Amino acid sequence: MQTRVLNRDMIKYLAMFTMLLNHIANIFLEQGTVLFTVLVDIGYFTAPVMCWFLAEGYHYTRSKKKYAIRLALFALLSEVPFCLAFSEAYTGERIISFCGFNMIFTLFLCFCILLVRERVPDFSVKVLLYVCLFFISAFSDWALLAPVFTLLFAWSRGDMGRTKKAFGAAAGLFVLSDFAFGDSLYATVYNLVYAVASALGVVAAGFVIVYMYNGQRIGKGKRFSQWFFYLFYPIHLLILGIIRLIL
Repeated sequence: MQTRVLNRDMIKYLAMFTMLLNHIANIFLEQGTVLFTVLVDIGYFTAPVMCWFLAEGYHYTRSKKKYAIRLALFALLSEVPFCLAFSEAYTGERIISFCGFNMIFTLFLCFCILLVRERVPDFSVKVLLYVCLFFISAFSDWALLAPVFTLLFAWSRGDMGRTKKAFGAAAGLFVLSDFAFGDSLYATVYNLVYAVASALGVVAAGFVIVYMYNGQRIGKGKRFSQWFFYLFYPIHLLILGIIRLIL
C-alpha cells in the first residue's frame, strides 16, 4: 500500500491549517479548557514542519540571498499583525503592544544559522554566531526550539534513520520545555502527561515527513503556493487581530 501520498505543498497547507487552529485558540479561547488544549496542541504540528522544509529548501534554493531577503521582508511585514493578534493573550494589552518577534522572523534566524553552519569554517566564530542567533531567538515565537530543530534537520538531511532520530529528539526537547515539576507527586505526573500530550503535534509532524512525504511538489500552481505560504501568515494574523478588537 502506497503511504507516501503527500507532496510538499499539501503538507504545508496542512501546517497552515493547524497553525490557524492554534492561533484561534490562543486568541479567543479560555486557557485550560479541553477545546483550547486540543487546538493548541494540534497547532504544534506546524513549527517542526516549517523548520524541516526550511532546512531542506536551504539546499535547493537557487539564491540564498533572495531567500534570506524574502524571509526578512515578510518577517517585517508580519510583526504588526502578530502583535495585534497576540497582545492581549501574551501581555494583557487590549489594543497592541510588543509581544515578541513573529515566527517568520524566527525562520529568518534559523536560515542565518544554516548559513553559519555552512559558510563559517572557524569553530570559535561559528559558536559565537550560534550563541548570538540563539539569544535573539529567545525573544521570538518558538524561542530556542526552532533553531535547535533546524540544526537537527540539517544534520539529518538525506538520511531517513537520522531524520527519525531528529524528530524523536525534537519531540523530547519539546516535552522538556513544556514540563515543570509540581508541588506534589500527582501534580508532577499530571504535568508530565500534559507535556507528553502536547508533543504529539511534533510527533505527528515527524510521522508525516518520514512516512507520508513523497519528496515532490504540487503539479500545478507552484508559484501560487509559494506566495500563499508567505502571505497567509501576516494576512490571517491581521484578520484575527481585527476580529479580536471588534469582539
